[in-house]
Amino acid sequence: MKKILLLCLLFAAASCQRQAHFTVTGHITEAKDTVLYLEHITLGDGIVPIDSVRLSADGAFSLQGAAPENPEFYRLRIGGQGINLAIDSTETITVEAAFPQMSFGYSVEGSGACDTIRMLSLKLAELERTLRSLAANRDFTVEEREAKARELVQQYKHEVKLDFIQYNMRSASSYFACFQMLGGQLLFDPMHDKDDLKWVRAIANAWNEAYPDCPRTQNLANIIAEGRRNLAKPRELVLTIDSSKVSELGIVDMTFPDIQGNEVRLSSLRGHVVLLDFTAYGMQGSSERTLQLRELYEKYHERGLEVYQVSVDPDRHLWTQRCENLPWVCVFCEEGLNSDILSIYQVTSLPYYFLIDRNCDLQARQENIPNLEKAIRDLL
Repeated sequence: MKKILLLCLLFAAASCQRQAHFTVTGHITEAKDTVLYLEHITLGDGIVPIDSVRLSADGAFSLQGAAPENPEFYRLRIGGQGINLAIDSTETITVEAAFPQMSFGYSVEGSGACDTIRMLSLKLAELERTLRSLAANRDFTVEEREAKARELVQQYKHEVKLDFIQYNMRSASSYFACFQMLGGQLLFDPMHDKDDLKWVRAIANAWNEAYPDCPRTQNLANIIAEGRRNLAKPRELVLTIDSSKVSELGIVDMTFPDIQGNEVRLSSLRGHVVLLDFTAYGMQGSSERTLQLRELYEKYHERGLEVYQVSVDPDRHLWTQRCENLPWVCVFCEEGLNSDILSIYQVTSLPYYFLIDRNCDLQARQENIPNLEKAIRDLL
């Protein structure tokens, strides 16, 4: 009898162990001999690989991971192409795609949240295409393009709130929508936008009811608390500077840490034309400005343009989130608005930029540059 009971217990344990996994299966065609990774997008430890397979000619795959206790986020990835997924149990999800269009031209079955994430990704990709087309349209002035870009972003957020979030507050796809990125920055801004704060708070409340002990629920609660404090006491990012402290010849060198903690010296970029940019990612309009900088960077980087962007945000975590995917040099000034370097460079408001030539000489400051793109071309 004892042996039978022991065998039953062992069988039950083995059965539970088998059930404590989720499976992602399907086909990624046109990707023979490439490695397909299943990665966990963690809350605090970055991207963690959990399974992988080298694809054969038919692209068939079956990958597994330990089932999470609460909704978690994962992705399938080949090189720079990825498919975002949400998993909350021991489910099996089927994904079908062709590698060249893997990130957007895929289908997913077995999870409503994953399919909603697919639709959100397609919608964001369309917004990005529209903004790129707008940025290249010279029928509008810079100011008109900026105003139209802000309008498009606000319209996108409005549609996401009403069409994707309103009736699915506790869904993993609603959490995902809160953290969509555009131009390296978060679309939803509960730190500075009261309406965004309201919607993120509603999602936080729904998650607290459904998943009270989930770390991601606590993450939402922390964001809400910080957003309330920030909106209750708005910051004024305008400086009064003694103009006698700035030198117009050469540069005053500086060294600040990047997102990996490496100290990066401004003078290390000698040989490039450098756009030295002082900014605060928490300021209104920062997302649109980042898109404009990205356009300039992508257009002229191969010809020798570099960007050395100094953040004086009071919130280091916000800076980390905003600059994580930016292609240029992003560094953090711990002293913020109290830094001597702002006084030395006569930074009178934020954002504020300078142009430095290949010999590391300061050539122009913001108010003396009527056309930034032309000034960059002239120095290149």
